[in-house]
Amino acid sequence: MAAAIGEVSWFCCGTAWGPCGTTAHGACGTCNSGSRQHAWPNASTACFNITRPDLCGFGFSQRGCGFVHATTNLCNGAVVRTSIADCGPNTHLFCGERTCCGSACGTARIIDLTPSAYSAIASLSTGLRPCSVDVG
Repeated sequence: MAAAIGEVSWFCCGTAWGPCGTTAHGACGTCNSGSRQHAWPNASTACFNITRPDLCGFGFSQRGCGFVHATTNLCNGAVVRTSIADCGPNTHLFCGERTCCGSACGTARIIDLTPSAYSAIASLSTGLRPCSVDVG
């Protein structure tokens, strides 16, 4: 399976959970901070036009609401499977950003996980981790 290397971050959506208060339910209308879900920069044409991962060199396929990706934390090898529930991150805003742990590095934010999903692979206090995302 093909994988993209970049950064994983986390965001709040839906009902209150952990550090999140109640917020909107995302582009798909199903996003909840306590569920294992994620935001994808090419969830729709409108989403792609906002996030522009191509400007950072990523050629992500369009994947709609509910599509499942596996994200691997390159620092510890932990993997979480999540479904698309929102549009994001704004990849083009983070093209030069680089996060490393040891010799494992990722450049540009390519996926946002809900706090529940992120905490399955890293401490929320880290904020960003280098990752690989199955995109095949």
